[in-house]
Amino acid sequence: MRGADHQQGRMFSYLSPESRVRTDHPLRAVREMTDEILEQMSPLFDAMYARCGRPSIAPEKLLRGQLLQMLYSVRSERLLMEEIDYSILFRWFVGLNLDDEVWDATSFTKNRDRLLEAAVAKEFLAQVVEQARSRGLVSDEHFTVDGTLLEAWASLKSFQHKEENGSTPPDDPGNPTVDFHGERRSNKTHASKTDGDALLARKGPGKEAKLSYSGNLLVENRNGLIVNAELLEANGRAERDAALVMLEQIPGAGASPK
Repeated sequence: MRGADHQQGRMFSYLSPESRVRTDHPLRAVREMTDEILEQMSPLFDAMYARCGRPSIAPEKLLRGQLLQMLYSVRSERLLMEEIDYSILFRWFVGLNLDDEVWDATSFTKNRDRLLEAAVAKEFLAQVVEQARSRGLVSDEHFTVDGTLLEAWASLKSFQHKEENGSTPPDDPGNPTVDFHGERRSNKTHASKTDGDALLARKGPGKEAKLSYSGNLLVENRNGLIVNAELLEANGRAERDAALVMLEQIPGAGASPK
């Protein structure tokens, strides 16, 4: 018998997101471990927020949303809010009911940045590593350091000669015209006017040079887990410097750089 194609939506629904996520879904294990860590970090959240005023987005929900963005490679906060709005799986993971309103992307970003400024993300990673170590998933030897260039939020137009006094007013203060034709630029003679710590670097021969930083990860080889992260200057030896810094933070004396 052919079923009827009803277009009218029901006014009431007694469906919970919990019942729509299958029991063997990979995010269930991630959610369980995440909630355990967030519960331990609750005193830190209490110290960050005032006891009166308008309630903000719960920091637990912010971190779960940020974790979803990284796990599913969502390219922007605006798209993340859109996917949380229509995805029952995402709503369940973050902790929203089906009829809860999704946050504005700007509000989410501002509240998220507040957590990042307070080094909450770094503490969250430390708790993840400690949780893995308590379960025997992290050893104190056989580590690898992997680095990559991270493009800075600074335009190449800001990379100007250090001795320039800037007496000539630009034709357009917001986007001035800069002629680099025939000019040799290097980190010794030039620096960014908007991000003085960013250095000019390239990933390899024939690649374009960009204002960058060096992002470095310390990976435990036995289980392939990231146990530490450092951001250093892109000076050509940042990966080696990061290896020495991060290996000193590993408990135990058996660590050897690779």
